[in-house]
Amino acid sequence: MSGSSMDGVDLACCEFTGTDKGWKYRITHAETIPYDEKWRIRLSQLYKQPIELFPKTDAFYGRYLGILVKQFIKTHQLEGIDLVASHGHTIFHQPLAGFTAQIGDGAALSAECGIPVVNAFRNMDLALGGQGAPLVPVGDRLLFSEYESCLNLGGIANISFEKEGQLKAFDISPCNIVFNRVARWLGLPYDDRGQIAASAMLDEDLLHELNELPFYAKLGAKSLGREWINSEFWPIVKSYTDISEAEKMATLANHVATQIADVLNHNQLERVLVTGGGALNDFLIQKIKSKTSCELVIPEATTIHFKEALIFAFLGLLRIQNQTNVLKVVTGSRSNHIGGALWGDFSKLSNQ
Repeated sequence: MSGSSMDGVDLACCEFTGTDKGWKYRITHAETIPYDEKWRIRLSQLYKQPIELFPKTDAFYGRYLGILVKQFIKTHQLEGIDLVASHGHTIFHQPLAGFTAQIGDGAALSAECGIPVVNAFRNMDLALGGQGAPLVPVGDRLLFSEYESCLNLGGIANISFEKEGQLKAFDISPCNIVFNRVARWLGLPYDDRGQIAASAMLDEDLLHELNELPFYAKLGAKSLGREWINSEFWPIVKSYTDISEAEKMATLANHVATQIADVLNHNQLERVLVTGGGALNDFLIQKIKSKTSCELVIPEATTIHFKEALIFAFLGLLRIQNQTNVLKVVTGSRSNHIGGALWGDFSKLSNQ
């Protein structure tokens, strides 16, 4: 898994067992390989580079992921790996225009690591008229059903929950993707536990202007991409030239907390599992708690950091079992369907 916050590649070895009562899972090994500056710049700037660099980087990044998989297997002395499920890294996400693009060529990945690969999970949903996101709610429903709701505070904050017997899920707002950029302005990789935000006062005018963005008033299936953040969000933030980076961080954290709390309160949610790097942002969590009576459940570190990787592994498992892994009710597509492209030899799994 590689998310929009671009901190690195999450690798998790996951075991799944199907029972009469549903699915059980276990994360046996997991680690994050941080991006070096070369990869971070390459990924963040690819969307505006000459066209021929896209397929080249797609292939190179696929081989890079394959190398990481081989190293991960060797380091942890893993055996019997059935498949690799790869989200890839999102470069373009414009569902209203009918396309999305996650690089990390599946053929190159499979050729490099020698293991069958499932990737390109979002493409079928776009073809069926959906947003291509969110995909995690299938895993939330089948693996984390003991929670009323699941909130992920990754590069983008997103949520899934059951409402009147119907699953609902959508992106709420930018999250770590904007926090990390402001932190880099200050020479830091991220705002450790929200200390930068906690050190400054927010700017009420900036907060109000961000809260009035039209995206937040939209209902139904909706998702965010870097394009929206660059065209709609950052111009507002950058226009406030008379406030410090710390004040901008404080304002952004309050903005994200406000949008999250509004969703929790509007849907009368009482207990939510919180994962993703933002779960470790003490200032952000404190601000959300101050705006809602909903109980925020912060799990152990492995679940915080690797829940999304776990669920994409699960989506890969559902794919090779020809089971539905994308739900129209949350993506807005025409039908539930099976998403994911296959690369490599899956014949050994045919009877499992």
